[in-house]
Amino acid sequence: MQQRVAQLPWGHNIRLIQSVKDPDQRLWYADQSIENGWSRRVLAHQIESELFARQGAALTNFSRTLPTPQSDLAQELVKDPYSFDFLPFGPDLLERDLERGLIEQMRELILELGKGFAFVGSQHHLEVGGQDFYLDLLFYHLRLRAFIVIELKVEDFRPEFAGKLNFYLSAVDDQLRHPDDGPSIGIILCQGRNEIIVEYALRDTQKPMGVARYTVSPSLPKELERDLPTFEDLTAELPSFALVRARVELEHRLRERLEMSTDARERPRGLGKLLAELETRGLAPAGTAELRESVLPAMNRVAHALEIDAGAIERALASVRQYLDRLGDP
Repeated sequence: MQQRVAQLPWGHNIRLIQSVKDPDQRLWYADQSIENGWSRRVLAHQIESELFARQGAALTNFSRTLPTPQSDLAQELVKDPYSFDFLPFGPDLLERDLERGLIEQMRELILELGKGFAFVGSQHHLEVGGQDFYLDLLFYHLRLRAFIVIELKVEDFRPEFAGKLNFYLSAVDDQLRHPDDGPSIGIILCQGRNEIIVEYALRDTQKPMGVARYTVSPSLPKELERDLPTFEDLTAELPSFALVRARVELEHRLRERLEMSTDARERPRGLGKLLAELETRGLAPAGTAELRESVLPAMNRVAHALEIDAGAIERALASVRQYLDRLGDP
């Protein structure tokens, strides 16, 4: 067969020579470029994100729960950490923002996951014992011939995550798995992990699963943070900015409150509809009707850059803050 250098475009070879000093790593990136058909931009991104060091580094129980050929392949497919730098979020994102961002950037997500992942759906519905459950992300891997369930967490790993994923894998094996498919595999993506806690959590589980971290872009580079105005600066110059931010926080909190009681595909959009849905379901604290009728119009005017009295902004902001306190934790 031709050597790798003859199978790659000249620009790829130049990038490999300039950016990868270790010969073994250079050959590995060359093989991956050939196998996956990476463009030069993609190759540069994979080198910069240190894919060689991340590949196969997740903590898993695959060696115990999968047959040898499949366990080796499955281990090679999972990374740690996954790089989601293509998402337009900082580190303080919410789980639904993470999921929505990954769905909207599906091409980049598939590229980061690796070759062979076929997207099945997000918030994939399963019914077990008359109750509804929803998988964050469901894939099918063409080489493993197995379903891959990915659970997204915006916090450090906790042992109960493994128990929940074990339950999901049992349901997928029972309801979706074809007799010729391999065992379904679960991956928990979280912001951090304690290796000893992960080891204990996976030690006696019977379903194949792994735990990996992910990274997202920082909100802003440090040098820009020094030059740009702070939130306090903006609110001092633009009082309406504080009300816009309060509106965003309120919408996030309302969605969290409805998250456990509403099908993801049926959740209302827009602050007014969220407030109405909260009342319909009996989840609304005192003052919801007043907020919708009196404060929402002021927030809408600010959001659409319409003129509004400074006193009205202050009154609306105070009402929103009081309502957030009454709303409490989701």
